[in-house]
Amino acid sequence: MPVPLFFSLPGFPSRKHAWRWLLPVFLLLLFLFALLWLPWQAQHMESTERQEQLIADTLWVEQTVRFQLGRNEESLRLVASDMLAGYLEGRKWNDRLDALLRNSRELARVAWLDADGNQVKGTDDGSELTLAELPLASRQALEKARDTRTPQYGQPVRSSSGAMTLDYYVPLLRGSEYRGTLVATYSTASILDQLVPWWFAQDNEILLTDSDDTVLDRRASGGPGRNVYTHTRALDLPGVVLNLRTNSIKSAPRLLPNLLVGSVIVLSLGLLWSLAALWRDINRRLAAEGALRQQVSFRAAMENSLVTGLRARDLEGRVTYVNPAFCRMVGLPASDIIGRLPPMPYWAPEAMDEYHDRFSRVLAGSVTPRFETVFQRADGERFPVLVFEAPLLDDAGRQTGWMGSILDVSDLRRAENINRQQQEKLQASARLASMGEIASTLAHELNQPLAAISSYATGALNLLERAPAAGVDHGMLRSALEKASAQAQRAGQIIRSVHAFVRKRDPARMPIDVGQLLDGLLPLVELQARQFFVAIHINSAPGLPRVLGDGVMLEQVLLNLTRNGIESMQTVQPERRILRIQAALDQSASTPMIAISVTDQGHGIPDDVAERLFSPFFSTKSEGMGMGLNICRTVVEFHGGTLSHRHNPQGGTVFRFTLPVMTRAADAALPAQ
Repeated sequence: MPVPLFFSLPGFPSRKHAWRWLLPVFLLLLFLFALLWLPWQAQHMESTERQEQLIADTLWVEQTVRFQLGRNEESLRLVASDMLAGYLEGRKWNDRLDALLRNSRELARVAWLDADGNQVKGTDDGSELTLAELPLASRQALEKARDTRTPQYGQPVRSSSGAMTLDYYVPLLRGSEYRGTLVATYSTASILDQLVPWWFAQDNEILLTDSDDTVLDRRASGGPGRNVYTHTRALDLPGVVLNLRTNSIKSAPRLLPNLLVGSVIVLSLGLLWSLAALWRDINRRLAAEGALRQQVSFRAAMENSLVTGLRARDLEGRVTYVNPAFCRMVGLPASDIIGRLPPMPYWAPEAMDEYHDRFSRVLAGSVTPRFETVFQRADGERFPVLVFEAPLLDDAGRQTGWMGSILDVSDLRRAENINRQQQEKLQASARLASMGEIASTLAHELNQPLAAISSYATGALNLLERAPAAGVDHGMLRSALEKASAQAQRAGQIIRSVHAFVRKRDPARMPIDVGQLLDGLLPLVELQARQFFVAIHINSAPGLPRVLGDGVMLEQVLLNLTRNGIESMQTVQPERRILRIQAALDQSASTPMIAISVTDQGHGIPDDVAERLFSPFFSTKSEGMGMGLNICRTVVEFHGGTLSHRHNPQGGTVFRFTLPVMTRAADAALPAQ
């Protein structure tokens, strides 16, 4: 037989002396088995003992209840006999029934019904009992008692007050003649309260159920039962089946009760467990301390490398933490900031009111999650910052203050200013390019009013030369001079419109009447339209409210859109060359908006071109820069509106942009014109 491997390992005895250590191991295992079996056996014995005690107590309570109900049955039969014998006339009835109710508190009422079911006498409880008012089950029990000539219990029913009651019917018989029924009414709650001992009710929940296990009433002085130890006994009552069910509030015994065996096991295993736990805890503590040092170092390195400033404040507004980035941002050491209450050294003096107002809202528990303000460095330099505030919560979820992230947006604002300046230059370049396209037409248009001025002036001179020979016609002279003046004003208006359109200027928002804006732009639009024999139709809804914007920038949008529409109709039939400009209120917008649309009947926009129509540097014209529609959309969005396009059902394209209506508050805030 081969030798097992473990007998040949170092530290193990040889096979010859193996019994010397196998026997102690066997005895140790036997001892451990006994230690484990004893608690289970003790638990089983205690559980059996509790169940047997509950059964004995339940039987005693059932016998007590049945004995008391039997006494009451005998007392009621004696009352019935005395009533039939005429011994309870007048006051004697009340005295007898009062004594019965005092001695049997579980009885709620006793009444005497005659043969027709009407109450003759009853206890003074303020109610009168009749056969017609009894529930069906109660009437059936009364009729059964009358037919069988034996007392019967009725099925438990719920009274009008909501209490569950049990009636006992004793037929009144004189010989074979039925003289009525003596009805005794029990309250099921009183049966449990009066007949179940208090010491039993403290340890058990007692329930009274019917044959269908429907709970009629319960008594749970010590609390609800745990359904561990239960027992049910039937109450043997004539005419009805009731069960008395007890449910102990005690739970199952623990595996290790307060016995000597538990102490032995705890003391035997406690020492080994303590040594193992101590060794484990020391290793865990060392590992946790190392991890904590690593996390602290990592957090410090992370905070030192952040470019975002961090600032923590408690609920009183006192600064409790700032990171190095915040200190570099404001040019102050952390010692000058931590622990301070407002005013803070990095607050700009000119914005103190804003700081104090926002700080008062912080103390009230309400902060602005995101806002922009101005801080000052230690050398007095102002710089814009973007602040994000959020509640600071501890590990239990309680708020301990506020945490803020501060971003220095100086570079962002400078980039925005540079971008805005470039946009303005690009818009000015686009306006100059537009003027270059209409320069030849402008020269032709200016020649007409100038030639007319020359003709009217020559005619006026001729009239003056003929004055000595004939009388001067002052009416003709005045008419010629007025026409010359009108033509001169027309030429001047054209020149002023071009000058205002191309000159470089900063955007300025002013109240604008949309109708007047379209009328003022009409001469420049007509200059482009006459080259291609396009008719211009302007339809502006009357009474439109004003918008707040830059008139020159809006003229640039309209001029670009009308020029595109005019050029798209070069190849269509002359009778279709109609450009419509419409202005009306936008009924589909949630806020008051004015919609301006430019509709042409040209070749339209293909779908592949429409996807990139507003992209920068995209153009369908060989000489185009691809910036016109992109600038138009930028200008419209700058004014708070949107620019879109769609197909014209009659052919061509409809460009439409919206502008917000100027509110009354904005109108009142403007200076008087």
